[in-house]
Amino acid sequence: MDKPVFVMDHPLIQHKLTFLRDKNTGSKEFRALVSEIAMLMCYEATRNLPLEEATIETPICAAKTKVIAGRKLAFVPILRAGLGMVDGVLEMVPAAKVGHIGLYRDHKTLQPVEYYSKLPLDINERDVIVLDPMLATGGSAVDAISIIKRSSPKSIKFMCIIAAPEGLEALTKAHPDVQVYCAAVDDHLNEFGYIVPGLGDAGDRIFGTL
Repeated sequence: MDKPVFVMDHPLIQHKLTFLRDKNTGSKEFRALVSEIAMLMCYEATRNLPLEEATIETPICAAKTKVIAGRKLAFVPILRAGLGMVDGVLEMVPAAKVGHIGLYRDHKTLQPVEYYSKLPLDINERDVIVLDPMLATGGSAVDAISIIKRSSPKSIKFMCIIAAPEGLEALTKAHPDVQVYCAAVDDHLNEFGYIVPGLGDAGDRIFGTL
């Protein structure tokens, strides 16, 4: 497989990430930025999908061209912040199915607690991309991927916007077979488990529950 962590340094992503981090960015703009960044990241995360030849009729003549070779995708956001990335990725792959995994972080132990799981019935036939804007301690991502693996999907990738080194270490150690895509690797976690410099609580900023 490719290197386990792929950091997307595309100028458009980095530009939008600056405004995403800004504490003065309101919920409406924050939601739009999360969706736009997710759409741009999805372009790279799907780069290795195989193609097959197809024949179509253009207005001029018959032509041989390419289509995705039968691979089925599923996006699985980790609730609730992962929902902010769904519209963006579906803009790129509208035929994909969407599952949901509900995990929240216990603020005392910082450990994830599962409260909901609903995956497509044919998940075993699909390549899965797990979505969560922030990879902090890595606990939620590790648990979500473990839950998905019970259903034996064809492959799993994890896509976040900002990652902490601690979260990357935990995720790649627990699931070395999962490719991780992120837009930035920040400095560290603080004593409250927040990414520094980060952008605060992504779920609160997406849904305006600050």
